[in-house]
Amino acid sequence: MNIDRQQKVAVITGASRGIGAGLVEAYRKLGYAVVATARSIPESDDPAVLAIAGDIADAATADRIIAAAVEQFGRVDTLVNNAGVFIAKPFADYTDEDYAVVTGVNLTGFFHITRAAVDAMLSHDRGHIVNITTSLVDNADSRVPSVLASLTKGGLQSATKSLAIEYARRGIRVNAVSPGNINTPMHDPSTHDALAAMHPVGRMGEISDIVDAVVFLETAPFITGEILHVDGGMSAGH
Repeated sequence: MNIDRQQKVAVITGASRGIGAGLVEAYRKLGYAVVATARSIPESDDPAVLAIAGDIADAATADRIIAAAVEQFGRVDTLVNNAGVFIAKPFADYTDEDYAVVTGVNLTGFFHITRAAVDAMLSHDRGHIVNITTSLVDNADSRVPSVLASLTKGGLQSATKSLAIEYARRGIRVNAVSPGNINTPMHDPSTHDALAAMHPVGRMGEISDIVDAVVFLETAPFITGEILHVDGGMSAGH
């Protein structure tokens, strides 16, 4: 394949289904080449989509993903940290394994791949990072005990602002999208009515709602350090 070194390149984690798969499609429509990664992901028929299977919590996986992006396409312009694990339990019921799994993907995975991506972006003083968090960080709900989500995704929201300020003069923007309950394969249809009722607008969000928000941030060059809530009003109140 002939490589266009001027074509922008997006790396998307958790890309095998749901929001991640929607983001792959959206970035291709924007004209980006895409490196799509997940624990298990099939090869793509699109020569501009490089699929890499691996555990994002493993530092070697993160380094392999960014190295492959640079080798295959010559650059990294955008990283969307979409991969995430959510385990809703009463706090005292969380196990050490729960803690390791959630922090491994949501924090350790973010750390390793973002560090490698920033290093690649600095080579041309330009880039964009989008972190996918959760509205529960700002809107704790007794119906959904979720301390590990708040601990990890809340950390990502704080890191979003810190990174945005640190790299603002190096051409790297950093933003976050904070979703409410989104209609993805991770939610059993039997739970949809209850999940919809948690939003003031009375319905669940769709994958396209989150994808559109990420694309908006991608095409808004004066926005950095923003936490964009796409949550049907959850973060505003009840």
